[in-house]
Amino acid sequence: MSTDNPDNTDATDDGSDGGHCSTPDSDGEVAEEIAIVSFERKMETAEEIKAELADRYETIDIIEYHGDVFEEHWGEYDCFVGLMASGIAMRKTAHLLDDKWDDPAICVVDEELTWAIPITGGHHGANQVAQDLATMGAVPAMTTASEAAGKQGVESRAKAMDTHVVNGDSTVKTNLAVLDDNLGPVERLVGPKAVLVGDDVTVLKRNKDDGVVIGTGSVSGASKESFIAAWEEALDQTPHDLADVEFVGTATRKEDEEGLLEAAQELDLGVVAFDKETLLEHEGPTPSKSKELIGWPGVSEASAIAGGREQELVLEKISYEDEVTVAIGK
Repeated sequence: MSTDNPDNTDATDDGSDGGHCSTPDSDGEVAEEIAIVSFERKMETAEEIKAELADRYETIDIIEYHGDVFEEHWGEYDCFVGLMASGIAMRKTAHLLDDKWDDPAICVVDEELTWAIPITGGHHGANQVAQDLATMGAVPAMTTASEAAGKQGVESRAKAMDTHVVNGDSTVKTNLAVLDDNLGPVERLVGPKAVLVGDDVTVLKRNKDDGVVIGTGSVSGASKESFIAAWEEALDQTPHDLADVEFVGTATRKEDEEGLLEAAQELDLGVVAFDKETLLEHEGPTPSKSKELIGWPGVSEASAIAGGREQELVLEKISYEDEVTVAIGK
């Protein structure tokens, strides 16, 4: 493939970061069922890896290596963790690779747990495994273009929002837009509605129907720490926690707020930005000076309502340190 498309190569595969969702990888975007393939002499290390990652994936099996092991179990797992040299894994799987949205991801790690190297399916599970192995001291050697540039690709956003990509081919163009800083936060459309899109629009669909949305606003320049503290304080006032959050909602005028984006990335949450008209349609009950001053309704409540499937508030607006406002919607 051409190197002009860095997010669509076999070796670096710019699909989706492996994730921790409630269902196995049926659409080529996240990894939940893992197989650690190991030589007999490395079984002790394989057991250590399994114990470390056990609570992060639905299934982790250990399979002893033999010449046809990958072919024998191809399609049974979302991601293979090869406890072996990368060359072995590459030679034994190259002829099996067909489509990055369907192929299992492959991450190799050396016996000393020095390097964790995604070799295929970086954004389809291998990068996530590499990051998880970092907790054991391994250095994640990720070569996907968006990670190399320190940016969040489209499929990474899908994973963070617990959604899946409907039209996978679109991600080539939208990930190139990410690299060029031309793709903003995900937009939310509420149906029933028919949508006509081009091949440079990536469509995301929720994986589940429940969960809550954090609606948030802030003063300009609010810190990452303030956002995180505000969101956690708000969730503490509800029966929900971070695991229940589908995404963070805000206004388009706040979509470039550095502290907000850094906080969302640290907590592995997606961000959805709503325009003024949408927020006005979903204005919350708490009066806001911003409507009188600049014509915008209160961002936190309106975005929490607009983002929620039922479009109801679980928690009305609270303020944290006069910097960040938060509301919770469902």
